[in-house]
Amino acid sequence: MEESKNITVGVTGMTCAACSNRIEKVLNKMESVEAQVNLTTEKASVSFNPEAVSVHDITSKIEKLGYGVQMDKVEFDVVGMTCAACSTRIEKVLNKQAGVKQANVNLATESAAIEFNPSLLSEADLIDKIQKLGYDAKRKTDKSDKQTEKEEQLQKMKQKLMISAILALPLFVTMLVHLAGVKIPEIFMNPWFQLVLATPVQFIIGWQFYVGAYKNLRNGGANMDVLVALGTSAAYFYSLYESFKTIGDPAYMPHLYFETSAILITLILFGKYLETSAKSRTTVAISKLLNLQAKQARVLRNGNETMVPIEEVVVGDHLVVKPGEKIPVDGFVVKGRTSVDESMITGESIPIEKDINATVIGSTINKNGTIEMEATKVGKDTALASIIKVVEDAQGSKAPIQRLADVISGYFVPIVVGIAVLTFVIWIIFVTPGDFEAALVTAIAVLVIACPCALGLATPTSIMVGSGRAAENGILFKGGEHLERTHQLNAIVLDKTGTITKGKPEVTHFTADDQVLSLVASAEKSSEHPLAEAIVAYATEKGIAIDETDEFQAIPGHGILANVAGIHVLVGTRKLMNDHNITVTDIEEELIEYETNGNTAMLIAVDGEYRGIVAVADTVKETAAEAIKEMQNQGLKVYMLTGDNERTAKAIAKQVGIDHVIAQVLPEQKADKIKEIQLLGKKVAMVGDGVNDAPALAVADIGIAIGTGTEVAIEAADVTILGGELLLIPKAITISKATIKNIRQNLFWAFAYNSAGIPIAALGLLAPWIAGAAMAFSSVSVVSNSLRLKRVKL
Repeated sequence: MEESKNITVGVTGMTCAACSNRIEKVLNKMESVEAQVNLTTEKASVSFNPEAVSVHDITSKIEKLGYGVQMDKVEFDVVGMTCAACSTRIEKVLNKQAGVKQANVNLATESAAIEFNPSLLSEADLIDKIQKLGYDAKRKTDKSDKQTEKEEQLQKMKQKLMISAILALPLFVTMLVHLAGVKIPEIFMNPWFQLVLATPVQFIIGWQFYVGAYKNLRNGGANMDVLVALGTSAAYFYSLYESFKTIGDPAYMPHLYFETSAILITLILFGKYLETSAKSRTTVAISKLLNLQAKQARVLRNGNETMVPIEEVVVGDHLVVKPGEKIPVDGFVVKGRTSVDESMITGESIPIEKDINATVIGSTINKNGTIEMEATKVGKDTALASIIKVVEDAQGSKAPIQRLADVISGYFVPIVVGIAVLTFVIWIIFVTPGDFEAALVTAIAVLVIACPCALGLATPTSIMVGSGRAAENGILFKGGEHLERTHQLNAIVLDKTGTITKGKPEVTHFTADDQVLSLVASAEKSSEHPLAEAIVAYATEKGIAIDETDEFQAIPGHGILANVAGIHVLVGTRKLMNDHNITVTDIEEELIEYETNGNTAMLIAVDGEYRGIVAVADTVKETAAEAIKEMQNQGLKVYMLTGDNERTAKAIAKQVGIDHVIAQVLPEQKADKIKEIQLLGKKVAMVGDGVNDAPALAVADIGIAIGTGTEVAIEAADVTILGGELLLIPKAITISKATIKNIRQNLFWAFAYNSAGIPIAALGLLAPWIAGAAMAFSSVSVVSNSLRLKRVKL
């Protein structure tokens, strides 16, 4: 019987002793489990019998109770993967480890993203597990360092390829004798001359295939290296055997296949070189984003300006930024005045005026004034760093469409080896009885034409290029699954304020006197609603005094109530007035007129008496109507969602061409409205600002945050549209459709290639070197097809 095992699990979400007691009680009811849960340290110490219960059972039980299990996330660069069988095997083994919640290994980015329980595993444990499988792993390096490593890797591959090609060229010439009867010098046909040329290619240049095959077979797996090592070794050693036969019989004419093994290795190296070179071009979007970052900053220290690398800037530093320079990090202005080009973040081409206390975003461009700023966010916390992280995560993630290819890749190599052995047996017994050479050549062709690489690269390369192309246009997909699901949308719900409209409403009518305006502005000063800001701005512009409030309450969807210097003030809807027994029926026609013209009209009451109307209008974005028309042309049913009353909502909807209006919706009801549309069988996208629309964004099939790319917006949504440009939404759908189409093309040709290639080789219709060339270029064709996404018209 196995001894008890002790683990410590971090638990999140506990708020009081009742929580810890409940978790402890439920865990102790499990078979062979003894648990103690500490509320203060937020840890559960658990002793259990591994034969009766697993770590997964324990963590699942905690999660079912409504609490979280503390998880860490780490990203590794993985070295040594050659095909989809490698990435699939690493992923499969990692996901079986106790403490690993999810592992995602990406062949195209040569990386692994692992979510794990730090109480059960360490990063060193994960690296050790990967190394035991025959690969190497290290914490994800800086992108620029990785780019340098890629360039060095390409250079080494190029050198090996050139040496291999030089040695294999004379052997290729010998093929011309067999194919076309060309006369060549006698030395070329000498078996020992061919042996001298083929041996370094087989065992020095091609040693990587033996190492990879050994490591995989030792750990119970098989990858492309196994196929290459088997195929080329069979050709080489059969040729060596034939060469030795000439020693006892100088007149014997050996059947040599040295050229087959050497040319196969050369062609495969050539294909890998082209594939790696092409894959490096799939990350061009990240490179462009990195190039936007400032490299240095002018820091004020001890009263002196000092130029330092951007990495040395810390929160609280005061920086001087001169005209034409990039804002180094996120912060706010403490001295001076300027205008800043924020188009790379917001999409707004007109520079934004910046005065004291105005926020500035790192990597945007200071246009015409020298400013002093204080750093508030540096390094990975800046807005641009957040955007780069989202793009990297998207490029490294897997789309659900990849699952079938992953399953096949896991069994691919053993099946191919089995087919090759079966082919050899059938040929030597039935097709060409007793002809070992013909059977061997056919089996070699089967081994080398099969390519799991194409299957493994089909999806991730498309995701990388597609998400990168989107990022270049200000569209951030949070992951491959969101990029895939976006193309399925057939309904889209647009929040009105800040999405369809500019979100900067202005007062158009005020029907009361200045004293009432002072009271209303004082009351609204405590509100963060855009309508409140418009009223305060209106009063300030007119020079009206604004006082502090003694009491303030916001009533979501209805208005506000406040006490200003002992005076009770109400501003809001008809319902708010009715709830406080204030009669407003006499001014209904006036209200209707304002609302019909697209104004949001709010009623004002002071000390229980109706005193007037304040009407506020929010202008529609210039491109809103065009963008909505494009969405409709894409087959989307477009809805507008707003807290405004029906008349105001329909007036705005008419301006932009929306037929379906959902009005008078409270913030907490937005998610329910999304669910109602989903119940009609629609795949729904919700478009909002990513803050007050968070529940609706989460409920929708795809949540699209439209804003300035702040971390709140990025966190809330599946897709973030940088800036306020609605035209980016149909572009996001276009790139999603193009990417999925590209993935399907890749998967079709990868499956078709192997489905057709293996039987053709088994029938003896392909020479091994032609099969090798086809295998080498199959993955190159997949990557090249993915790169076509860079030219998608948006």
